Amino acid sequence: MTNTIHRRRIEVLADEPLVPAIVRLAAEAGITHYTLLPTLGGAGAHGRWRDDQLSGATAKVMMLAITSAEHAAAFIDRLAPLLESHHLMLLSSDVEVVRGSKFD
Repeated sequence: MTNTIHRRRIEVLADEPLVPAIVRLAAEAGITHYTLLPTLGGAGAHGRWRDDQLSGATAKVMMLAITSAEHAAAFIDRLAPLLESHHLMLLSSDVEVVRGSKFD
């Protein structure tokens, strides 16, 4: 059986213009590896939204990172003050990964 190691999965859904600030906060927390995923649309507390391909005015991006519990906690502490004011969605969950050393 392949050995796995416990890590934290962090997902942040944000308006595209906020991505540089979120990436900076992640780096300050020790998270240097992440993936940015484009989104097509959805529905939430503020109603339905859809990416406007022409202007990008409503573009949202999902940032995904797998990291240690310590780095995840530090990132969440830094991001928490922006959650309400910037209408961010933050998910944090336990995961098991293969090659855990790649996700420190």
